[in-house]
Amino acid sequence: FIVLTIGPMVSSLYLSFTNYNLFDPPKWIGLDNYTTMFQDERFLQSVGVTVGYVVFGTPLKLAAALAVAMLLNSARKGQGFYRSAFYAPSLIGASVSIAIVWKAMFGDSGPVDQGLSFFGINLGGWVGNPSMTMPMFILLTVWQFGAPMVIFLAGLKQIPADLYEAASMDGAGLVRKFFNITWPMLSPVVFFNLLMETIHAFQIFSSAYIISNGEGGPAGSTLFYTLYLYLRGFSDFRMGYASAMAWLLLI
Repeated sequence: FIVLTIGPMVSSLYLSFTNYNLFDPPKWIGLDNYTTMFQDERFLQSVGVTVGYVVFGTPLKLAAALAVAMLLNSARKGQGFYRSAFYAPSLIGASVSIAIVWKAMFGDSGPVDQGLSFFGINLGGWVGNPSMTMPMFILLTVWQFGAPMVIFLAGLKQIPADLYEAASMDGAGLVRKFFNITWPMLSPVVFFNLLMETIHAFQIFSSAYIISNGEGGPAGSTLFYTLYLYLRGFSDFRMGYASAMAWLLLI
């Protein structure tokens, strides 16, 4: 823990106050890296792209997870199969292989583009369209709702059944039961999932790197925060600047 986590964190904190290019000794420059960030247009663009992804992608992912968890909470045949099937995409995670497949699916003449063209919708592929890249990434994160779904399902199992029985006797419908029983009883689980998925969304990197060919294009529409951090540190060799970005992300 000290060698692989605490040590690198302390080192990066020091490097964030230096001008360091990986080859020459670090040169102390104080807060220059932090002040430069807010004058860097590409940095501000990366913040905007990432915040937009978090604000729209996280709630949609949690909504899908909760909806499917409520469907799987009732006893039915093949319940174990459905739970495994819906959880399976989360086992793969944000892997390189999934990013490659996703890029092929949404690229020019890909299955998605061909399917939409059949209905007269010609977008010319999502990957090269700046207005469609964000929806593509949001669909990818929503598709991987398995982990929060399992946590929601565990929370639903803890809600006493007699509360729903009493509500049914009083004439409450499904909507009333959800807002008066399910949502209040599930609020700690909702908060936990919201916190964890927000952190996870801010850390998006591998899929953005693969789909954008490591450049953050087109027109900076996939320039996520961590991708720009990587480009600054390992393409431009401005490791001090990248370290400052890392600490701002942590905060």
